[in-house]
Amino acid sequence: MTFNAQRTAVLALHWQVNVIKPEGFFGAMLSEPVARSGVVERAIRFHTTARAAGTPIVFTRFTIPEDEGRLVRNTGFMTAVAEAQESFRPDAPGSRLIPEMSVLDARDRVVDNQKLSGLAGSDLPDWLAERGIDTLLITGVATNLTVEQTARHGTELGFTVHVVRDCVAAAADGVHEASLANLDLVTAGCRTADDVLAVLTSPGPE
Repeated sequence: MTFNAQRTAVLALHWQVNVIKPEGFFGAMLSEPVARSGVVERAIRFHTTARAAGTPIVFTRFTIPEDEGRLVRNTGFMTAVAEAQESFRPDAPGSRLIPEMSVLDARDRVVDNQKLSGLAGSDLPDWLAERGIDTLLITGVATNLTVEQTARHGTELGFTVHVVRDCVAAAADGVHEASLANLDLVTAGCRTADDVLAVLTSPGPE
């Protein structure tokens, strides 16, 4: 596994109050397994070290503006969030990045959309391509939802995609592991944070 930090970006998916915290819209389903997994602390360490290596961090937020943006009610998930869209307004408390990740570096970017894939419904793919980025490292919650959807989408767009397996989590361990098994087959493969950071921080030739 080799890649250039200058041609790589981290996609940090749905690290929002609505997803991670008990008071969020998905809190009843996700907050306890997320807390138990320790994924937030691991992801913070990963983001911090990757950032120091010169890798941009792109946070994606699921939000619904008053005109609904590009929201399409074509799945059970999208129908559910559409019915609770006040909780997903861009300035709603639940839409905020969790406090642990809310202090951003000048190179970081925050992208809002109304899609399960972090690469859909925005100019993010073009923004990445314009900067010569060809490799994506994915963190976020939930593994079987936005993480898997984004990883598959990015792969179809031509990016080399690695899910950082210890920086993602789901509502149930079995679902999480099944999703990672799928992603090992349909992307460039899941990797641990340590494995990825060893490459990003290597002083070897580019």
